[in-house]
Amino acid sequence: MQTDSSAPDPYEISGEVIAAGTRQNIAIPVSQSVSGLSANLALQVIHGKQRGPCIFVSGAIHGDEIIGTAVIQRLTALLHPETLSGTVILAPAVNIYGFVQHSRYLPDRRDLNRSFPGNPGGSLASQLAYCFLENVIDRCSLGIDIHTAAIHRYNLPQIRVASGSPYLIELAMAFGAPIIIESPLRPGSMRALAADRETPMLLLEAGEALRFDRHSIAIGAAGVLRVLAHIGMIAADDGLSHIGIPLRANRSLWVRAPRGGVSRRRHRSGDIVHRGDVLAQVGGLFGEDLMDVLSPLDGIIIGHTTLPVVNQGDALFHVAEVANFENAGKQAGSIIEAISVSAPPFPAEPLLDEDEVH
Repeated sequence: MQTDSSAPDPYEISGEVIAAGTRQNIAIPVSQSVSGLSANLALQVIHGKQRGPCIFVSGAIHGDEIIGTAVIQRLTALLHPETLSGTVILAPAVNIYGFVQHSRYLPDRRDLNRSFPGNPGGSLASQLAYCFLENVIDRCSLGIDIHTAAIHRYNLPQIRVASGSPYLIELAMAFGAPIIIESPLRPGSMRALAADRETPMLLLEAGEALRFDRHSIAIGAAGVLRVLAHIGMIAADDGLSHIGIPLRANRSLWVRAPRGGVSRRRHRSGDIVHRGDVLAQVGGLFGEDLMDVLSPLDGIIIGHTTLPVVNQGDALFHVAEVANFENAGKQAGSIIEAISVSAPPFPAEPLLDEDEVH
């Protein structure tokens, strides 16, 4: 009897065996909660009927950044193991401790995204980071990690990649977010760890902490599917046949309140702005003594505060510098052309992201 040479072997993880063409939910114990009950890393493994790469999609590394959870819930309904080539590991709430408590951090106030590679005998954050590394990152050839802005801030959906990687830019093009941001890696972050292990990673920033919004969720789910199509895991349009040249940036500035008071925003995330444009006005409690908040550069707003009551020095807008406005949205003959004509003309600089840098 002949066997199908294209059929993959069963997928084994944490003592569980998933047959080709099936899916299974896995709960990997990490530690005990205060009540003595086991706290687990929850995964869904979708093991395709055909051979292919293994990739992961993760959400809520910061427990209050829940857009990724909604994106992954949508993906579970859209991905079918019978037609999948390869394996997809879905992790909807990596920091389950913060997720339950509506908190960015773990109970010990550590940031999980500064705790990689972790240690099985270390702090709670270190143990969880090590568990995710061993069971997910080290098994995959690509990762897509989904974040949001901090609480009371909103981020325009944007893909962030390490600078200097043509392959990551190609995948970011396929994802199809409004803008691609090239940013340096941060020590202890999942992206830095994945890079050390030569695992390419895309990071989606979209929306606001502790909130779902349809726009961010739709862009996230559609983008993941396009990336899967581009690397041959599903039969779908990867978007490259009709590339709309994206905005790209590798520099940004936070624009801050010149005084304390009440702000009146004139622009928001997604707006194209030019140096000297009035982004907002901030006045006193009676609306007196208005002061203009001006854009310091030509670019696009990629993040803004959602709170109108501000202190002097509060970050109001995050503006990414963009030079090639004239090419944005145009059709390109190939992805190579799109990469070339959208490339930022300046050397990459660290993004200034306040406390939500990933």
